[in-house]
Amino acid sequence: MDYSLLETMCGIHAPSGNEVAMKEFLLSYIKTHQDAWKVKPEIHIGENFQDSIILKFGTPRTAIFAHMDSIGFTVRYHDQLVPIGGPKAETGYTLVGEDSLGPIECELIENDGDLHYKFPRGLDRGTELVFKRDFRETDNYVQSCYLDNRLGVFNALKVAETLENGVIVFSCWEEHGGGSVPYLAKHIYEEWGVKQALISDITWITEGVVHGQGVAISMRDRNVPRRSFIDKVIGIARESQIDFQLEVEGGGSSDGRELQVSPYPFDWCFVGAPEDNVHSPDEIVHKHDIDCMVALYGALMEQL
Repeated sequence: MDYSLLETMCGIHAPSGNEVAMKEFLLSYIKTHQDAWKVKPEIHIGENFQDSIILKFGTPRTAIFAHMDSIGFTVRYHDQLVPIGGPKAETGYTLVGEDSLGPIECELIENDGDLHYKFPRGLDRGTELVFKRDFRETDNYVQSCYLDNRLGVFNALKVAETLENGVIVFSCWEEHGGGSVPYLAKHIYEEWGVKQALISDITWITEGVVHGQGVAISMRDRNVPRRSFIDKVIGIARESQIDFQLEVEGGGSSDGRELQVSPYPFDWCFVGAPEDNVHSPDEIVHKHDIDCMVALYGALMEQL
């Protein structure tokens, strides 16, 4: 599989709340490539969707949700930083961004939980800083900042190539508490009756979920989705003979949480490749797990 698209997306500045660059990139990519896809989608954007994007293919039954945003940092006062989401913060990490005086490449300083930047000048208040991309590829792995969730977006775009019936939703704010999914869910339920969803996101390597054994199907995290739907997903996975792992966790969350607490009767399941070094500049995912993720999403979108 060619990972050049993933590499490009891992370097796009799109921390939670400022996803506009990712939105513009995706719209350009979709408009350039959609004629070669099996079905040309309807593109739904505009003020009612803020910076999110909805793609409708054919007669949809199931939606894929993939969040566009990343974790990062906001410049506070003096040299202080405030985290966006839950980034790993270690002294020496390289952060990049831009303010009114130009491009920024600075060092993160962590001191007993207090976060600061080291740079020759002061930075504008409210400036967002993100990890500098260092994309690495070996025979078995890809490694970079922001595989969570540029890899989930990558998966959705690969599935789009052959998708006949379905919805793909590119959402915002997931890393910092969510906020876009309720109105996106409202639209796809009320307009097209879609009430099944797959969460195209990246999960964790744990003692029970490991590299190279296939995509993870999460039976629960902090939230507990409806078991009958989870069993249906697992059944399709077993019949497909695509490698997968079952994940059971008591913490963590995703766009699925917002679907579950919405006023709409959504069934949902988190299905994603596992990564190590979560929320750091060195997130790493096994290529076999990526292959399995793309393949299983294809099967699920066809059969659910």
